[in-house]
Amino acid sequence: MSEAWDVVVIGAGAAGLMAAACAARRGRRVLLLEKNTKPGVKILMSGGTRCNLTHAIDARGIVAAFGRQGSFLHAALAALPPDDLVALFESEGVATKVEPGGKVFPASDRALDVLHALRRQLARSGATLALHEPVVDLQPAGGGSPFAVTSTRRVCTAHRVVLTTGGQSYPGCGTTGDGYRWAAQCGHTIVPPCPALVPLRVDSRWARALQGVTVPDVQVRLRPADGDSRPLRSADLSRHERRGALLFTHFGLSGPAVMDVSRCVTAVFPGLPVTLDCDFLPDLTGPQLLEQFQTAAALQGKRHVAALLAQWLPRRLAEELSSVAGVPAARHLAELTRPERSQLVQTLKATPLPVVGTLGFDKAEVTAGGVALDEVRSKTLESKRVPGLFLAGEILDLDGPIGGYNFQAAFSTGWLAGQHV
Repeated sequence: MSEAWDVVVIGAGAAGLMAAACAARRGRRVLLLEKNTKPGVKILMSGGTRCNLTHAIDARGIVAAFGRQGSFLHAALAALPPDDLVALFESEGVATKVEPGGKVFPASDRALDVLHALRRQLARSGATLALHEPVVDLQPAGGGSPFAVTSTRRVCTAHRVVLTTGGQSYPGCGTTGDGYRWAAQCGHTIVPPCPALVPLRVDSRWARALQGVTVPDVQVRLRPADGDSRPLRSADLSRHERRGALLFTHFGLSGPAVMDVSRCVTAVFPGLPVTLDCDFLPDLTGPQLLEQFQTAAALQGKRHVAALLAQWLPRRLAEELSSVAGVPAARHLAELTRPERSQLVQTLKATPLPVVGTLGFDKAEVTAGGVALDEVRSKTLESKRVPGLFLAGEILDLDGPIGGYNFQAAFSTGWLAGQHV
């Protein structure tokens, strides 16, 4: 004999916890099913276990950050904008702080405090949380009958189902793409999922030799590899160039600037050669940098090239870039020829690094792709294909930049779905 519920929410991540609590507060009898032994696993490991909740920007700024996908979020962000999200957590005793660049974290730097707040909210709402209970089948409603949801422990029915199973990023958290299969069974188109906000592999021995070196301010730009004439699609232009910190690793590159452009490697140029151009001195133009070399040569002619570059960059990077430019690091500034100065400027402003791939879903913070947005009602999050089916969070074809944008989208879409089931 099956159990009857008003609403079944599948997946107890950021969107699912919010959706279940909102629905239960409205008097719905809600069951929240989670395959893991604890909810919010991805919340706990995000932001270096600190959980970057949102960004210190208004709803319009969040929309803009998502580019072409952003307009889908208008209603969700109107229902739960960034300020209201922060106020919600602070009302649960989670003080917040804004770090340079606008990232909002719990003041305690503990993601666990965020999860505890969500669990307290859920408990007060009256929703039932069932842990370590994977869903194995979802049968769509038809002819007025309710959905049939089968887990490893029970069969239940519900007139409303909310899919908040996430994408495929960090599969160790349980986000293995289960929801895509059920959404597809319900007639939804799945935009092919691919890793986003993920470190890049580069084919450069000198770059990998710099493992552990961080550069706080670099402008990076992805482009087709030399000899490839494919243009970037206009919809992707806002996503292929970023400025921020860069980290050299044993496999290639990481850091916010690199991770923000990574989706272009997997979504725009999948399987095709790509080059990442790095401007290591974005505050100086080429002519300004050339003038700096000329002035230094006149005033400090016996100074070594690497010593001058080390004024702006980590010493190890300065020496490697000098080598890349074909100029000995120990060359005196006064001995530089005009072509050598030009080559140094070119290297500092646009060092090309061949990208050969990413670290994949295992190290991706979010998933690009998912349930096609034009098949979901943005004002309610209800499916246009199957009445009573709602979708929220990372299962949707929504992915924003690093900095709390994706958590904001998950919380807001979960909230909005919970208000309409």
